[in-house]
Amino acid sequence: MAFNAASEVENGVATITLDGELDATVAPQFKEAIEAVAVSEPKRLVLQMKGLSFMASAGLRVLIFAKQKMGEGVDIYVVSPQEPVLGTLEMSGFSKAVFITDTVPE
Repeated sequence: MAFNAASEVENGVATITLDGELDATVAPQFKEAIEAVAVSEPKRLVLQMKGLSFMASAGLRVLIFAKQKMGEGVDIYVVSPQEPVLGTLEMSGFSKAVFITDTVPE
C-alpha cells in the first residue's frame, strides 16, 4: 500500500494526515512533512493516523524527531490510530510522550 503524508498549518495548529504503511522506505517523506510544518512554529502538532495501517520502527524514529524538533512547548496529538499502530506506540512507550485521542482537539 502506498504512503502519503499531507500537511497543513492553520491558526498555529500543524496537521499531518498519514495514510498507508509507514516503513523505512517512506519514513523520509514523513520527516520532510515534520520539517515543513516546524518552520511555522506551531503551538500544536496533530497527526491524523486513521488511514495509517502500519508503522515500523523507522516511523517511531520520525515521531521522536518530531518531538525534539517541535520542542517542549508543543503538544503532539495522535488522532485515531489503528490497532497495530497504537500497539507500536504503546510497546515503545512513546504513547506516554503524546496525547492519543479519537477526535481532533479544539
